[in-house]
Amino acid sequence: MLIRRQRAVVAVALSTLAVLALSACESGPEKDAPKAGASTGTTVVAPGKPGEPARRISPEEAARLLPDDSPNSADFRYTQMMIEHHRQALTMTALAPQRAGSPQVKKVAERIAAAQQPEISAMEGWLKNNGGPREQPGHDHHSMPGMATAAQLKELGSAKGEAFDELFLKLMITHHEGAVTMAAEVLSEGNNVLVEEMANDVIAQQTSEINRMRSL
Repeated sequence: MLIRRQRAVVAVALSTLAVLALSACESGPEKDAPKAGASTGTTVVAPGKPGEPARRISPEEAARLLPDDSPNSADFRYTQMMIEHHRQALTMTALAPQRAGSPQVKKVAERIAAAQQPEISAMEGWLKNNGGPREQPGHDHHSMPGMATAAQLKELGSAKGEAFDELFLKLMITHHEGAVTMAAEVLSEGNNVLVEEMANDVIAQQTSEINRMRSL
């Protein structure tokens, strides 16, 4: 799943072309150089609508064409929920080095931890840069899709060897599937491009990990 297409269109629209650079190539000697203080006439090439030619606009007008990607409630809800979701995954992976029987399960747990800790830091940084966490009325973190229950975590913490491996894979696959669901939801409901990028990363990373765990 890719970031919404309009983001890519805007990026193309803001690809700059300094007209002076072209003029300089075609101009003659120094007498043709612009005088000091003269306007450079820099413009931006903006692609036209289907069937229409491209047009040159000012950088100021190009900036006004940028969509408003101000974070909305879905963006804040997603980042706050996903931080908690990832933290539970880290709680589960922390058990693997001492309790897993399979080297492959230990390796999967290590990869999950290595991926999700930086993602937590990125989301915490995003929240800080956007005014901090926001109250989510009526929201219960335990109701997030894929979250393991307290009883399941207790059972996992007591298991060892093959029993741990089997339960860990079962719970983590469900956990990842829940994260993918959450990420897909913010792609359709959110508004901030950075949150969209983080959600796309979650979908790509965790879908790959789900397939890997199912193969064990």
